[in-house]
Amino acid sequence: MSIFAVGINHKTAPVSVREKVAFTPDNLNHALQQMIDELACKEAAILSTCNRTELYFVQDKPIKEVQQRITAWLENYHNVPASMISPTLYWHHDQQAVNHMMRVACGLDSLILGEPQVLGQMKQAYSQAKAAGSMQMIMERLFQRTFGVAKQVRTDTEIGASAVSVAFAAVNLAKHIFAKLEKSKVLLIGAGETIELVAKHLYDNKVGKITVANRTVARAEKMAKEIGAEVITLAQIPEHISDADIVISSTGSTLPIIGKGMVETALQQRRHRPIFMVDIAVPRDIEEQVGELEDVFLYTVDDLQGIVAQNMENRRKAADQAEQIVGSQTDDFMAWLRGLNTQGAVIAYRNQCLSKRDELLLRAKQQLENNKDPDAVIAELATKLTNNLMHAPTRALQSAAQGGELDKIIYLHDVFDLDKKDN
Repeated sequence: MSIFAVGINHKTAPVSVREKVAFTPDNLNHALQQMIDELACKEAAILSTCNRTELYFVQDKPIKEVQQRITAWLENYHNVPASMISPTLYWHHDQQAVNHMMRVACGLDSLILGEPQVLGQMKQAYSQAKAAGSMQMIMERLFQRTFGVAKQVRTDTEIGASAVSVAFAAVNLAKHIFAKLEKSKVLLIGAGETIELVAKHLYDNKVGKITVANRTVARAEKMAKEIGAEVITLAQIPEHISDADIVISSTGSTLPIIGKGMVETALQQRRHRPIFMVDIAVPRDIEEQVGELEDVFLYTVDDLQGIVAQNMENRRKAADQAEQIVGSQTDDFMAWLRGLNTQGAVIAYRNQCLSKRDELLLRAKQQLENNKDPDAVIAELATKLTNNLMHAPTRALQSAAQGGELDKIIYLHDVFDLDKKDN
């Protein structure tokens, strides 16, 4: 039984490729079910963000077979040619896979070093896998350990001390183009975590006016209220886009929301005053052809890569400390995983039981040699041996019950066959 982490990210592929293999919330549950049913993964989770799509799963097949089956499935599922996706995939196995997951959660593998968003995205991936029923003991333990490592890194290092994120990079880029943001009008599309961060940075920079467009108005109203923004629907964008100096979009839409024709019309109404546009979404919210228009400055998530230089040196130093923490925690998790080896566990348990049996048997023989009542000796032997064998399971069940660890309780019931009814 092995742990795998397979993915594509900003280091291995441009956004034009990444958007073709992205999973949306609508198809994620179906994809997880296919990984379990068709690919025979024992456990599975999928992390899909603007910068990466990664599959985490447990398999008992040979590595080469796993690589062939997973690659073919990704190609078929997303209808992309092998020549496009295969060269961009990276594969991590067992210790490397565990280390990679922890590094991702800590922001050590992010476009912007140490950005905190990915931890929330990984927690969402965990919740979605739990809801889909594709997570069992090993992945459950791995995700919980990964979240603990990320928290330790945030607490013990300065990796999160500076306000540097994809959202910050977008606003920072706007500040480079517009000397002052106080007179700028902004249209934000979406109401997810990334747009919330963008809105906060814009508000902190005292931008002139913010309008938030979202598919569901109610979802955007809370954020808008905090920053004094106006809320519109996606259908109203054509009516308002001409009023925007800055457009920043990040939704989960599978199709572009803003097309070339819409922007051409807006530019005519603006008398060709320029529009600065940032598309953080994967797949893209803004058609690529929009960038061909004069008076439009269009940037994608890939273009943000070189924007944020400030505060990065401190993060790099903190990253060295974080790597040590991740390395140590990876070793600890792998030691736990090795402890699950059935043969080794059976041998250790049998030896422990036999050792206690021999100890109590020797005591019983000595008592009989001292003319102690045989019935009393046998009763004492049986009682002590039973108590000894019951001690560890009883303690484990009590601890799980006190900690509310339902998964562990179910697992212990299964291990000790506690639900079996006597005939």
